Amino acid sequence: MSNQMPFGGRTPSNSATMPRGEIVATYDSYVEAQTAVDRLAHADFPVAEVSIVGSDLKTVERVLAKQSYARAAISGALSGLWLGLFFGFFLVILQPTGTSLPFIAAASLIGAGFGMLFRIVTYSISRRRRDFTSTMQVIATSYSLVVSPDVANKARNLLEAPAV
Repeated sequence: MSNQMPFGGRTPSNSATMPRGEIVATYDSYVEAQTAVDRLAHADFPVAEVSIVGSDLKTVERVLAKQSYARAAISGALSGLWLGLFFGFFLVILQPTGTSLPFIAAASLIGAGFGMLFRIVTYSISRRRRDFTSTMQVIATSYSLVVSPDVANKARNLLEAPAV
């Protein structure tokens, strides 16, 4: 029962191990590697034998904007609004009445208020340590296609052939 997932799903037998085989091509971006796998798939290559392996992982944090109380309030209100809408619709589905629209509006406003308050408080606490907003990604510097040795030459030939 080692390859069982919660709720009865099964994991592939090779999901937690590094793929073994030969590197048939290396690309600078994930999109290029995906395009190569698509080319192999269109040529009726057994793509179950292919793995895309990212190497030299790096974290990249892109700074989006300077943080301020106004930005914190707006982003908190918007995220709270979505949460309030969700709970409003959820509760209306559980108990529909003729007054469901005002109930949804009230839940949305309450959610926006709590979201704004929470975001302003958290910004006030962390203000001097982090005065900007950003997104973080983990990216690889190269992506290699690894295939089993018995089909490696076929994959190389298909990838070296001019695209049709």
